[in-house]
Amino acid sequence: MREGELTYDDFLRRLNIQDVLIDAGYHLNRRDGLRYPSYVRLDSDGRRIRNDKFIVTQQGKCCFKPQQQKVYNIISFIKEHPHFFAEHRAGVSPDRLVNLVCNRLLHHPIAERETRIIQPKRDIKPFNIEDYDIHKFNPQDKSTQKKFYPFFKHRGIDLYTQYAFHRDFCLATKHRADGTSYTNLSFPMLLPQGDGTVVGFEERGRQRTDGGSYKGKAEGSNSSKGLWIASPARTPLSEAKHVYWFESTYDAMAYYQLHQKDNKELRKAVFISTGGNPTVEQMRGVLANSLQAKQHLCFDMDQAGMEFCKNLIDEKCRVIRSFIEETPERKPYLDTVRNDKDLDSGEIELLPDKLQSVYGKYESAWEEAMSMRSSGLCHPDDIQEQVDVMNKHYEEFRDGLREFLGLDKAKDGSCVREEPTHPNKDWNEQLLAEQKQKESADETQAREQQSEEEHQARFRR
Repeated sequence: MREGELTYDDFLRRLNIQDVLIDAGYHLNRRDGLRYPSYVRLDSDGRRIRNDKFIVTQQGKCCFKPQQQKVYNIISFIKEHPHFFAEHRAGVSPDRLVNLVCNRLLHHPIAERETRIIQPKRDIKPFNIEDYDIHKFNPQDKSTQKKFYPFFKHRGIDLYTQYAFHRDFCLATKHRADGTSYTNLSFPMLLPQGDGTVVGFEERGRQRTDGGSYKGKAEGSNSSKGLWIASPARTPLSEAKHVYWFESTYDAMAYYQLHQKDNKELRKAVFISTGGNPTVEQMRGVLANSLQAKQHLCFDMDQAGMEFCKNLIDEKCRVIRSFIEETPERKPYLDTVRNDKDLDSGEIELLPDKLQSVYGKYESAWEEAMSMRSSGLCHPDDIQEQVDVMNKHYEEFRDGLREFLGLDKAKDGSCVREEPTHPNKDWNEQLLAEQKQKESADETQAREQQSEEEHQARFRR
């Protein structure tokens, strides 16, 4: 970072969400009866645009949009609504846009970046598993298991987890033309709609003396479409009830190890590793074959991981939209729903009167629940009771919306964000932290027991 450049932390500390809402064209709604500020957009005649309202919360740091039940800070708001800002241009990256907008609002000059010329990559031979010597893990043969120890030990992945996924990793050795060879722990990458042909490897190396280790993908891997797709119970992707998304195979295995004792159905789930940044082709391929499943977003707890969650939810919305037949009755409403937005984000007044009435009950219940939360005066049980009322109204609205749009419920998949415990950034980090905590507790218990035994020995003397 150049001297004098501002960071996301600077933006979050020095700006509030009202600054960004006003810059995006929203106006303070003084007539709203809520206990905290709300901002609305106005049409060319100065009248409020229906269903386009944000409610400010968390002391001006965040805002909600009722019909989406989603919270934004200044960073995510700009990334989600780039077209609201003067700096938006075709091709500008979301991070660049955030920097331009926030620096302008803070009256902080930002230097123009030099255009980088990227040299084309040399021709790379497509991946072929026949180029590797493969060593497999056999649960019935301990001699085959020993070679995997250096790769899993430093990650805390135990033998039982290795048993569960033993079909979905191997040791792969490739021989170079100069006579040298190298071996990595390799996780086969498949195409979601493919025939099981391996199209690449997500690779991990042994731990080095400095604590680090190699991670990458085998040369020629189909990284744009291929993913690691695994299920301990061998559940096909098209039959999965739950799909878990991760940025790495180690995180997927760590999550399984952390949760499988409390969730016996986890064996039947399908685990996905994108091997880094998820691509559109990866997301679209999995979603098109698993819309019936609940998608569990288990990406890292950093800014990139948050962005991956947003992108996957957006892609899910596009895939679901592709199943809807656009009839004359539905078209006016569908025209107000962006392809990357949820089906409930359109102009509600374009829906049948009955559905509008149900949505009105939901929105009123939502506003009451948010007011109760922010007041600090309500008992948690009372708040939860109001949230349950809100959710009941939303489910009624969602059922009616699906019926109106002719959408099969099995194709209206849901997403849930799963987060490791703070301050762990990812699931493997949480696994290692819990193991370290247990080892420390065991050592303390052993010292206390030894001290007690020594005390008893002195007493007997």
